[in-house]
Amino acid sequence: MPGEFLSAVVILALVTDPFGNVPLVNAMLANLPPARRRFVVLRECAIAFAILMAFMVAGRELLDLMRLSETSLSIAGGVILFMIAIRMVFGDVEGGAFGPPASGEPLIVPLAIPFIAGPSALATVMLMATREPAKIGMWAMAITVTMAFVTLVLLAGAKLQRWMGDRAMQAVERLMGLILTAIAVEMLLGGIRAFVEGLK
Repeated sequence: MPGEFLSAVVILALVTDPFGNVPLVNAMLANLPPARRRFVVLRECAIAFAILMAFMVAGRELLDLMRLSETSLSIAGGVILFMIAIRMVFGDVEGGAFGPPASGEPLIVPLAIPFIAGPSALATVMLMATREPAKIGMWAMAITVTMAFVTLVLLAGAKLQRWMGDRAMQAVERLMGLILTAIAVEMLLGGIRAFVEGLK
């Protein structure tokens, strides 16, 4: 169990990509005073945590409602993870479609969704819960530990970026992307393997 728990935490930390989100969060909250910035980060992380837990708990029911199989979720999750990993390795142009807001502060979108609880993270927690529902307590703890780590990283985001510099932040994100690529391929192959075995 400790090995499975640690593996789940590592995978969730990779798909939520806190280090990759630090520059984006810093840019979006640059005009806010430090106290308000901390509040926004805590609020958005709490919302993301609630969303991830909801998808984990209701994952099986959601799949049944949409008549989707675990195999299709595994393949789709692998494809999404692979796309996220490629973005992490090769970089994303100015944060993609979600640039910093002109004024005000973000609420739910885009920090909680999709920066933290993005499609890859949601697919991952659903897959964990549907594959081994008996271990849902362990998956919930893994999500809790991961989100605590994400929150700490984003709270320290401004200091981290100043201390490490942009190049070091990019290097960390690309290393995480490389690891995530291997996980994505393994998930994709697992889904394909299950599909082929189902044809026999």
